Amino acid sequence: MPLPPRSDLILGVLIVLWAAVPLTVAAQLPTAEPADLGLSASRLGRLTETLQQHIDDGQLAGAVALVARRGKIAHFEAHGRMTGEGDDAVPMHRDTLFGIASMTKPITSAAVMMLYEEDRLLLDDPVSRYIPAMKDLKVAVVEEGHSGPDAPYTTVPAAREITIQDLLRHTTGLTYGFMDPGPVGKLYREALQPGMGDLAALVQALSELPLARQPGSRFVYGHSTDVLGYLVELVSGKPLPQFLEVRIFRPLGMIDTAFYVPSDKADRLSALYTLGEDGKVHPGVRPFFRGYSKMPEAPSGGGGLVSTASDYARLLQMFLNGGKLGEVRLLSRKSVELMTANSLGDLPIPRVAPGFGFGLGFAVRVDLGASSLLGSVGEYAWSGIFNTFFFVDPQEELFAILMTQMAPFGHLNLGDRLRVLVNQAIDD
Repeated sequence: MPLPPRSDLILGVLIVLWAAVPLTVAAQLPTAEPADLGLSASRLGRLTETLQQHIDDGQLAGAVALVARRGKIAHFEAHGRMTGEGDDAVPMHRDTLFGIASMTKPITSAAVMMLYEEDRLLLDDPVSRYIPAMKDLKVAVVEEGHSGPDAPYTTVPAAREITIQDLLRHTTGLTYGFMDPGPVGKLYREALQPGMGDLAALVQALSELPLARQPGSRFVYGHSTDVLGYLVELVSGKPLPQFLEVRIFRPLGMIDTAFYVPSDKADRLSALYTLGEDGKVHPGVRPFFRGYSKMPEAPSGGGGLVSTASDYARLLQMFLNGGKLGEVRLLSRKSVELMTANSLGDLPIPRVAPGFGFGLGFAVRVDLGASSLLGSVGEYAWSGIFNTFFFVDPQEELFAILMTQMAPFGHLNLGDRLRVLVNQAIDD
């Protein structure tokens, strides 16, 4: 009798685990009046007004916003609709499920750091020690004076091996096909197709493609965290979804965070909205958006999770607490300090506001005055391509989350607006 597909095996393992292990009681973080947390309720209302105005103008379907300070939630509101239009619209709820895309990356990075703390790996280990296919990689060199997907190029050997730290800070040279306008991006788009297989197949395909840059020479945003997800599988001996469920989601009480949405939760999943020719948002489908109805064959540690604002708040509070939530400690304080320190030195980080570097899973602010955004040195943040955002400010004991489901990314510049509208509400 043939074995079931690997995704079915993962799902079966998780079902057994869910039945065998008592569920951590999920609870929303405690709430308090904004004034009791040093926040102005009236000024926080500007966030509500901004989101509602964009909804009324037809530029945004719906959103969930959550702001917490000093361990308690000060603001948690749902706005607009999560599916449909007109008479068929379903209101947004605080427990709506969102595809969080690259907000998956800090979670997978935390999993790697947990294995690091257990002495299962070192961050300066070459990745080829665990994934032999990632040895002797090639780097594409585009001919001078040429650009675009059909630009001529040659390949040269990588000057050094990729390390686990490179994967965590995106200095591998691995890219995303949809973000790279050059010939390497074209190769990625052609080689990495849906249905190509499991994580092992994905990583094998990546190892056969040239890198966009020499390892360690530049921040290149791409599939590095997907390779980290496969590394977690190899080092832990467990499928990535199982490791995250048992070691992170269950201990933190993140009961709605997973790589797929079971049928009994399907009515809570937000639709993905896109811009129509009329400049208004309408339900739509993008090529890189999946329906989340079943466990994927290759669960993406870089962008595959579904979550809620409440679940993600528990994760961020854990980081803000130095690796601990309640009686559960996932990481040491020193590991969180390393993750949230700039690891790039003077390397620039494209597509992020000036004054930011990158740690091990997050963008990290290193210079307050270099940016036009309110905030603090030491804050860390990231986002997802469907317009989900968060930032954490340890100096102010503050974090904020904004969940929408909208493509293209950057619509209305909501991430920057979130920072400004939350920080301007600080009252002490």
